[in-house]
Amino acid sequence: MSGLIALAIFVVAFYFIATEKANKVAVVLIGAGAMAVLGLIPGSDVFYSEHEGIDWNVIFLLLGMMIIVGVIKQTGIFDFLAIWAAKKAKGEPYRLMVMFMVITAIASPFLDNVTTIMLVAPVTVVVCDRLGISARPYLIAEVLAANIGGAATLIGDPPNIIIGSRAGLTFNDFLVHMAPVVTIIFVLFVLFTRLLFRKSFEYRADRVAEVMMLDERRAITDTRLLVRCLVVLAGVVAGFALHAVLHVAPSIVALVGAGVMVLVARVEIEDVLREVEWHTLVFFMGLFVMVAGLSHTGVIETAGRWVSDAFVGEYFLAATALLFGSSALGAFFDNIPYTATMAPVVEGVVAHAPDPQTGQALWWAFALGADFSGNGTAVAASPNVVALGIAARTGHRISFWQFTRYGILVTLLSTVLAWIYVWLRYF
Repeated sequence: MSGLIALAIFVVAFYFIATEKANKVAVVLIGAGAMAVLGLIPGSDVFYSEHEGIDWNVIFLLLGMMIIVGVIKQTGIFDFLAIWAAKKAKGEPYRLMVMFMVITAIASPFLDNVTTIMLVAPVTVVVCDRLGISARPYLIAEVLAANIGGAATLIGDPPNIIIGSRAGLTFNDFLVHMAPVVTIIFVLFVLFTRLLFRKSFEYRADRVAEVMMLDERRAITDTRLLVRCLVVLAGVVAGFALHAVLHVAPSIVALVGAGVMVLVARVEIEDVLREVEWHTLVFFMGLFVMVAGLSHTGVIETAGRWVSDAFVGEYFLAATALLFGSSALGAFFDNIPYTATMAPVVEGVVAHAPDPQTGQALWWAFALGADFSGNGTAVAASPNVVALGIAARTGHRISFWQFTRYGILVTLLSTVLAWIYVWLRYF
């Protein structure tokens, strides 16, 4: 009975999150509170148990990276890159889109795709306004590129952080197994955008001349600060790559990096903390508590046993189901709660795998499906929601279906290519 109650609370909360009929932070806090009041979560263990409670590794990793990016933002480096790209493209629409997509895809694996969109999208709007063209296709392309590029590393996309923590996968594991296929898919996606947005490209020669007069060097507000920040950022990335050797968790690397960044930058801590997305961190914590309720009442164990029995001995079929199932379901629901919910189920299936390679193949299939599902609809991932909010505030409103009609095609293409990759590499 307790399992049914926990499941009912979670389904109702999931509905409001997916449909955006209520603030998602308020929804998860109410859902977590309801589970606590009804005794459906494991008491104080919810704060201490890694598998039946809040995953503090995820929370502190995100917090550290948000602080780091908050400091780097003050240097003006992202404005510099955007103006530089616009000038290099000479206002040519497709070339400009490619430049923005490449910048976004390169930054997303290391700064996370949400943060990258928050920094790049406003600059994109400014450049497009100066060119006298619509920013909509460029913003949509950037979001699609961010969700693809973010899949390459442990920290690039929130689902990867959840999967890495649950499966014990390292930063290097993601680079070795995810980066190759992500690179291939991104290159093909860039070529595909020429066809996908062919009716949206505009060129106004009179406005291009204005952009060419901008001096990107003036965007850098503090060169010395930028150098110090880049040195610290390089150290943090190296720490992520070596954390398995150093036996230091990525969350600790991020927190130490954030502390060093604040010290060397000599910035006001209050200004940096204002850049932290506290609502996102609270959302994660409430979500983890709700998932703990499903785990503690046996709902997840039952689901895992059902999935395991359904695909017993058919591990390629299981990988296919995880890849396409995650891609489809995650596209219509936010892929963060979807991943947090399904990760324990996948862990149960992996536990019955005949060898470690097969088990890891299931995790990678799950990760690829969850990551690429973020492009499926306008509400499937946080970068999508952030970009649509920026577009609306700047007069370039993007409707749900304007985004989704492009996103579904890119998700389908990415998922099919990922399935071929999983088959060739692991089976």
